[in-house]
Amino acid sequence: MSISPPNITPLAGAASTSLTSAAPTRTPQQTMDSSVFMSLLVTQLKNQDPSSPMDTNAMINQTTQLSMMEKLTQLTATSASGLSVQERAAAAALIGRSVTYLGADGGSGRGTVASVSFGGVAPSLSIGGASIPLSSITGVAGA
Repeated sequence: MSISPPNITPLAGAASTSLTSAAPTRTPQQTMDSSVFMSLLVTQLKNQDPSSPMDTNAMINQTTQLSMMEKLTQLTATSASGLSVQERAAAAALIGRSVTYLGADGGSGRGTVASVSFGGVAPSLSIGGASIPLSSITGVAGA
């Protein structure tokens, strides 16, 4: 014997609900910068037990970690800037040189670098009318 579900109809005037929300959700922050670190430290200090305050050594350790984090962030930015300068110098040095490269179709090509463009994320070389990314260069012929 089979059981069939009863016909269920909404009541007149009842609001319909949805399982999904149309409200925008907050995008989680994936990096921890100094403002997040300080916010956590202040929250920790506000909510600590007055009869058992935070150890001063722990406070100094956390402050040192904050300083180290800021310096590492600065070092990362400086390294990225240095890499960009090196890529630009290497690309400019290839003007007039014969190079081999890996084309977009996966085949290899050969040509002389006519010019360099610094418009994108990485330098692009103009070889035989085609724009080739610096990272696709596989060889440079002797001068």
